[in-house]
Amino acid sequence: MSNHHQKLLATGRLNSDHLFAAVVYAAATVVAAVFVWVVLDLLLHGFAKLSWEFVTELPRSSGRKGGISSILVSTALILLITLLVAVPLAFAAAVWLSEFTRRGGKLAVYVRLSLDVLAGVPSIVFGLFGSAFFSVFMGLGYSIAAGGLTLACMVLPILTRTTEAGLSAVPDGWRQGAAALGLSKFTTLWQILLPAAAPSIAAGLMLGIGRAMAETAALIFTSGYVDRMPESIFDSGRALAVHIFDLSMNIPGGDKAAYGSALILILAIGLINALALKLSDKLLAKRIVA
Repeated sequence: MSNHHQKLLATGRLNSDHLFAAVVYAAATVVAAVFVWVVLDLLLHGFAKLSWEFVTELPRSSGRKGGISSILVSTALILLITLLVAVPLAFAAAVWLSEFTRRGGKLAVYVRLSLDVLAGVPSIVFGLFGSAFFSVFMGLGYSIAAGGLTLACMVLPILTRTTEAGLSAVPDGWRQGAAALGLSKFTTLWQILLPAAAPSIAAGLMLGIGRAMAETAALIFTSGYVDRMPESIFDSGRALAVHIFDLSMNIPGGDKAAYGSALILILAIGLINALALKLSDKLLAKRIVA
């Protein structure tokens, strides 16, 4: 091949690399711009509503006035039930799929396929299921418990698949080395595999928590609309996302309170994501030290 042809090929590859880089940067810029636009819009319309009283007072006049303290308590209780139920089940299922099933086994393939299908099911379907099973069949009615259990069913596939992906990505040589040292499966899992899979677990937690906190349709059918302070998990409670939906769609003059509530929701999700990343960093640091 002549030098001229080699120069043409090199120039073509360089132009292709530049074009690919430009497309990637353009896509990243569009995503960042959309995020900034949404945040600025919320700040513009809702920042004036933010105050200590808004966070600590009970809602009045259907949410137009007062605060969102009872809404925050209901949201926290629903999220707590969701995580207490979904995280242990997802972790156990992920460990079973990655450590106790044969690679390519039919049962594991069917379970993974079922989880992938469930992850794509619309939230309204989970809401109808939760209403029929938890609210009616189990007798929980419109309650925080029914809402939390319904959301646990929603986030379970995401948590399971991301945790399994993290565990499966750990090289088999680590498992073989642990077995050669006489470590039990539990010790290997806790001391080696779990810290190594920490980024995937954190990503799953962030995705699951984000979906749970932003959920509206499923909670309308299960936890209800009541905005008073709940006395137990068996009381009806209004989640923050449902509160935002109600203020913006059903309450005349509720737009400012809806914007303020949306800002609180974004701040809460950001704080929880930061805590999940911090936990992931600690587990990674534990792996490095070990």
